[in-house]
Amino acid sequence: MAIAKCAPATSKTEPGSIWTIGNIGLVAAIAALVIVLLLPTPAGLPVAGHRMLAILAFAVIIWMTEAIDYAVSAIVIAVLMAFLLGLAPSVANPNVLLGTSGALTLAFGGFANTALVLVASALFLAAAMTITGLDKRIALSILSRVGTETRHVVIGTILVGFVIALMVPSTTARVACLVPITLGIIAAFGVNKRGAFASMLMITTVQTASIWNVGIKTAAAQNMVATGFIEKAFGQTITWLEWLMAAGPFAVLMCVALYFVITIMMPPEVAEVPGGRAGIRKSLAKLGPMKASEIKLLALSLALIGFWSTEGVLHRFDTSTTTITAVALMFMPGVGILTWKDAQPRIPWGTVILFGVGISLGTALLQTNAATWLANIVVAEFGLKNATVLFILGVMSLFLVIIHLGFASATALAAAMIPIVIAVLKSVATPGINMIGMTMLLQFVVSFGFILVVNAPQNMVAYGNRDLFGARLCAHRLRAHHHRARPCDAARRHLLALAWIYLRGLIFLSFRDASGPGTQLSARNLALDSGFAAARRPGMTATPNSIP
Repeated sequence: MAIAKCAPATSKTEPGSIWTIGNIGLVAAIAALVIVLLLPTPAGLPVAGHRMLAILAFAVIIWMTEAIDYAVSAIVIAVLMAFLLGLAPSVANPNVLLGTSGALTLAFGGFANTALVLVASALFLAAAMTITGLDKRIALSILSRVGTETRHVVIGTILVGFVIALMVPSTTARVACLVPITLGIIAAFGVNKRGAFASMLMITTVQTASIWNVGIKTAAAQNMVATGFIEKAFGQTITWLEWLMAAGPFAVLMCVALYFVITIMMPPEVAEVPGGRAGIRKSLAKLGPMKASEIKLLALSLALIGFWSTEGVLHRFDTSTTTITAVALMFMPGVGILTWKDAQPRIPWGTVILFGVGISLGTALLQTNAATWLANIVVAEFGLKNATVLFILGVMSLFLVIIHLGFASATALAAAMIPIVIAVLKSVATPGINMIGMTMLLQFVVSFGFILVVNAPQNMVAYGNRDLFGARLCAHRLRAHHHRARPCDAARRHLLALAWIYLRGLIFLSFRDASGPGTQLSARNLALDSGFAAARRPGMTATPNSIP
């Protein structure tokens, strides 16, 4: 994704940077796969479970380093599952092989999950919002009424993020829609595009999207991953209204915290922009009167929100069914909201592929007992068996926060980790623990991608604006000039370090199980891991003009 061009620097990628960024991650993932496969199968773990741990190690490193495209990685993972599980004894009947046909069925079983239907339908709804321009009209209408004080504009931006989250069930699509609107507001106000006010508006836009990923069930794909696993593991579902009642207050508090953090840490250079409201209304006027397609889509969206919020109260139609029904109505002749020709190029099909295979990966971890075996080790090592609820929540949250530093996709993170989270919760003996509630809370942690730009696609969408962040990238280049490496290369080195520590952990757990409970990680080993994480390798060079 292009970011900035800081003259007089060139925008060409330096020789060797492609190898540095992509191929090292791929080599590390393959090495992890092979090493885990060569380890002795621990007692109590089926061969299929052992091989699933190897595939998990491969997937985590591939996703952490972004060595290959997410959609491509999903296909590769499905192929690995087909062959490695197909040639392994069946968990149900160890005397026979599962077979490649059975393994391939498992690898693509996630595409039969109702959560996938909801995610795909949400992408079509997001496309309809963009094509009709309804999302832009809603945002401008709200912002035209917030006043001229800069702090009021920040509040209006947060409010827009909430309303759009209700109607556009795709985080990246929401931010991609709102970023041009935010830029238009900045231009209408006539403030410096590289000033504090412009930056705080852009950051508020992105972080509000991440916050409401938590507050609204349909706002993000990773929520659907979690609810899908909850349904499989516990035989219960979480309705849209139940999710909102549990997570909504938390999201509201986070929005309040965001307002104070952003206004205190980045105080705007101006307190009021008298011409701002007129500029927004001028942009709104350029849209003209509402088109028939916008009116129909608005009515359909409001009806859909009504069905979501009354699930289990007034009717028994689940969220996925009502959403796919709305999408079907949009395409019907005579409705005139959307045509397949218009929608098809705007659908990120790679997201659908990643989602389906991600669910299959998590399901396979559960079915082969790999997640349970790993969970038992985690419970024993961290003393979680009889720990308090808060301690369990703290340990698991810290684990997810650390590993999220290496993921740019919360969907991939949820697919890989939520099955392990569920297995850990099932392994503890803490009385009165609400496993569904705990899984939901830990899913909130998965949705937070605040720390690094590369932790969420929506962050990269906003950071990719050359006008707002160009000066910062020029400064990054000056600071990184002597190191001959861009900031993203440094981040990727740390992500590779995390991947190395993850692989070391798997090796340790396997040998620990084989050699007995007395085996412990030595201080020297921890020091080696820390030293690896802090190491800086020369030659990892690339230009700071782009984030792949």
